Amino acid sequence: MSAVNEAAGSEAPGGETPGRSRTASRIGLAALLTGHVVSMLGSVVTTVAVPWLVLTSTGSAAKMGLISMASVVPALLAGVFATPLTDRFGIRRTLIVAECAAALAMAVVAVTPDIGFLPLAALVAVKGALTGVGGRAQHVLLRPVSDAAGMKIIRTTAIYDGAGNVAMVTAAPLGALLIVWLGPQGAIWFDAASFALSALLIGLLVHPPAGTLPDRDSAVKEGYFTALRRGAGHLWQDRLLVGMLAMTSVVNLFTVANYAVFVPLWVDEHFGEATAVGLILSAFAFGAIGGNIAFTVFGPKLPRYLTFCVSVALCVAPRQLTLGLTDSLVVILVVSALCGVSQAAFRPILGAMLYARVPVELQNRVFGMVTAVSGSSLAFGATIAGLAVAGFGLQPAIILSGTLCLVVTMIPLLRYRSGVDARLTADTTG
Repeated sequence: MSAVNEAAGSEAPGGETPGRSRTASRIGLAALLTGHVVSMLGSVVTTVAVPWLVLTSTGSAAKMGLISMASVVPALLAGVFATPLTDRFGIRRTLIVAECAAALAMAVVAVTPDIGFLPLAALVAVKGALTGVGGRAQHVLLRPVSDAAGMKIIRTTAIYDGAGNVAMVTAAPLGALLIVWLGPQGAIWFDAASFALSALLIGLLVHPPAGTLPDRDSAVKEGYFTALRRGAGHLWQDRLLVGMLAMTSVVNLFTVANYAVFVPLWVDEHFGEATAVGLILSAFAFGAIGGNIAFTVFGPKLPRYLTFCVSVALCVAPRQLTLGLTDSLVVILVVSALCGVSQAAFRPILGAMLYARVPVELQNRVFGMVTAVSGSSLAFGATIAGLAVAGFGLQPAIILSGTLCLVVTMIPLLRYRSGVDARLTADTTG
């Protein structure tokens, strides 16, 4: 840690600024959060526009799936394997360059008429990798910028998560409207502009205090594979973080099974109209936004690990069990909204725990590994759910999935001891 606390060898003066006023620091935090929302808006718009561009230009559903994979897989891989290089280059500098390069990649897509599938997939993959690298750098920046602004990190992570939820809710319909008004490539301009604006905000307004980011000189001296091993070793030896990461992966697995397979099939069987799918997913999303607002206010006062355990146990299993046991849309909407409220807690808590328990010089690497592990479970949830429905039928598959989810997510709660939160309170002040 000593190397991290030395001002010498940290990012260039343009990256870290000593003695900034509290007002300037708060503006910097607002700019970082705004950049996060803006770039997320653009990314989600692209997840709508690019597959639609593929469909209209090739007519291939298989290529639509491949183009989505071309975005996700490079993001997960780069978010892990580029982190030692990011530490050497500088966290803030990496974020700005990644945002600018992502804007350029999407601008090339937007200005190229009749772009072929392979060039499109390559550019989408480049943008995905840049998003993975930039996302990890953004996470590392969040703690020092939050501290400089005088805001507790658990409150900041709640705002960060909630802002992402708002972006997710608004971006998909916005993407659809932009496609109608401007066409798919016109909508992709929005993504390019969003990354450019994010880079501008961070470059002009986000300046973490000197000595608060990983030391570049130390990172340069450290071997690439040694750096990765240190990050993986630190994460693996922290049993609490490993357990929380495992539960987060479980939640992601069952969540994607729910919204990608179970909800659409349930709606098709009971109503036959896709509108109900939107209502159910919107109820959950708005519940999550409401939960984020509440957690931003009350989160710092709650016992962290107990709240995490309760959130994990209640955010998915009740949705699936209700879906399997009732045909009432009203009941489904109410339960979905309540589960959204519950889900709002566990990600900010995991984020705050990572900041508290991972040394600054290892955060970029550990955060990348956490994102890759928890994100990789998203790739399997829909496939497993589809196989379960094919093998058992819809209702038995939903009930089986919900029961299994409940059993697994209840384990941390059943094993909870009050001493865990007491130790965490003593160990962390964020």
